Amino acid sequence: MAVCILYRRKRERRPRYYRVEIAYNLFNEISVMREWGITGGKGRAMVNIYGNLRDASDAADIFRNRAMKRGYARNDRAVIPA
Repeated sequence: MAVCILYRRKRERRPRYYRVEIAYNLFNEISVMREWGITGGKGRAMVNIYGNLRDASDAADIFRNRAMKRGYARNDRAVIPA
């Protein structure tokens, strides 16, 4: 449905990523999936379920804003981490 990918590259050798996605799951519930980690490494993931799209969108905005306060930024030219 909607995906936002943020990257952070400070003094670290490998850049970090933070991904937030809003999507329907198999049970027709709206979920917000968050993934984060070091590019090329094993990342972490967390899924939260919400009752409606508005609540899910508000939660995704909160997660995205928290990541941006920690130094993550959008990079439209970057490759999506696998």
